[in-house]
Amino acid sequence: MGRFRIRRVDWLVGTTVLGSMLMVWLVITGLDAVFQFLRQLGNVGKNGYTVTNAVVYVLVTFPRRLYEMFGNAALIGGLLGLGGLASTNEITALRACGLSKLRIAVSAVGVVAIMVVGVVILGETAAPWGDQQAQAMQLRLKSNNSMGLGGSSGLWARDGDRIINAKGWTAEHRGTHSTVQLHDVRVFTLTPDGQVDRFDWAKTAEHDGRQWVMSQVRSTTLDDKGTHTITAPSQRWDSKLNPQVLEQSVIQPQYLPMRDLRRNINYLEQNGQNPGVYASAFWMRALYPLNVLVLVLCAMPFSFGTLRSGGLGKRMFIGMLLAIGWYFLQKAMVNFGTVYGVPPLMANLLPAVILAVLAWLYFRKHG
Repeated sequence: MGRFRIRRVDWLVGTTVLGSMLMVWLVITGLDAVFQFLRQLGNVGKNGYTVTNAVVYVLVTFPRRLYEMFGNAALIGGLLGLGGLASTNEITALRACGLSKLRIAVSAVGVVAIMVVGVVILGETAAPWGDQQAQAMQLRLKSNNSMGLGGSSGLWARDGDRIINAKGWTAEHRGTHSTVQLHDVRVFTLTPDGQVDRFDWAKTAEHDGRQWVMSQVRSTTLDDKGTHTITAPSQRWDSKLNPQVLEQSVIQPQYLPMRDLRRNINYLEQNGQNPGVYASAFWMRALYPLNVLVLVLCAMPFSFGTLRSGGLGKRMFIGMLLAIGWYFLQKAMVNFGTVYGVPPLMANLLPAVILAVLAWLYFRKHG
């Protein structure tokens, strides 16, 4: 254990990597935010969308961009930090003092491990909240302000003389197309003077490509004689609610916190349906810290050899090359798992296991 206790060398390596990582993180996240702002400017003037709305959209999605870009920033920042120490022969001096390559790499990965804790908390709190606000803005933009999201109260929409509320929603993939299913649906029908004269509740409402169909429906009407309630296993729902708009603006599993992903997974499994994309997104989030740390650890060997005589451009190039390679490896494994029925946990874990084995083989051979 004494071999891995914190020493002055850990502060040297850690602070160097931290400085490089923060710089890269801010730059790439800022560039991504600027590009998104330019895209949002294309919506200005549509359905009352303003420049202020575009600015707010970018601001509320900034936490999610920080979360998404952290892995790349940690990778490139680690290469820049250790590469800078290698170019000034400080790595050589540390090696001459008896420190192994693994020991130096652990110092670099350690600061990333501390940072990743805060990033995970950000990804489960501020990032999902901001994305919910951004999706609500986009939903109102695409539906001419007739729909909106109300936090824990779910989806709200105006459909003629009816007010619609759905507590949750999932995407169903069937064949070559997907459809939207609303959960715990409430429909309030109003009279011309704004009074409720009918209330419909349904466990689910799904668009079959032609019309909306409610299941397990309970309808209550109000008149001078009191209330009258009838139930039906299913019934046609004459609504102009646009399923394409909902699918494009609301259903983005990769932006949901783990608790919401787990809720949707449980709902689909209880109804005998394949959780599919929700399970994959859940395990991708759960394994996020492991993926980041393994990726950074596997990049460290380049700092001991390839980058010693290289400049900033070479380190950036190798960092981007590794990030792109990791992205395609992970996507390929997840898609492979989806096609051949591999459990989402295994499909998402396999790329990290492969990289961890490669890192173990390298450090075992080269110290």
